[in-house]
Amino acid sequence: MRLSAKSEYAIQAVLDLAMRSTQDLIPIQAIAGRQKIPQRYLEQVLLALKRAGLVASRRGSSGGYHLTRPPDAITVGDVLRAVEGAAAPFEALTGRRPPRDGHDLRELWTEISEAVASVVDRLTFGELAARALEREDRARAMYHI
Repeated sequence: MRLSAKSEYAIQAVLDLAMRSTQDLIPIQAIAGRQKIPQRYLEQVLLALKRAGLVASRRGSSGGYHLTRPPDAITVGDVLRAVEGAAAPFEALTGRRPPRDGHDLRELWTEISEAVASVVDRLTFGELAARALEREDRARAMYHI
């Protein structure tokens, strides 16, 4: 499965918000800086996530973004569908092309798509945030930060 830059940035942004879900609003500049995402591009990604109802924002000097649901209630599949729509990288390619040389691989592509969808629809940002925070804790302990 190959992800577009838009999908990768969306996952990074939602993970960043999930790791800080106890804070009120996270400024876009902070997300862009931590995640090394160009701010102009991040604005487009966050707009798609906002349209899908996954994030909300407030403008102004004390503004920023926050998740609209708890991180455990948002899956990677939710985010991928929000930014990619029907072109999400795990949607089946069945029926789009005629079989070549008499070989019909629709069943194979369907199985692969279903397997990937199963993983991205099961994996929540609560789980991803917990893993990331655990890695940060281990790194701090290792380097006595």
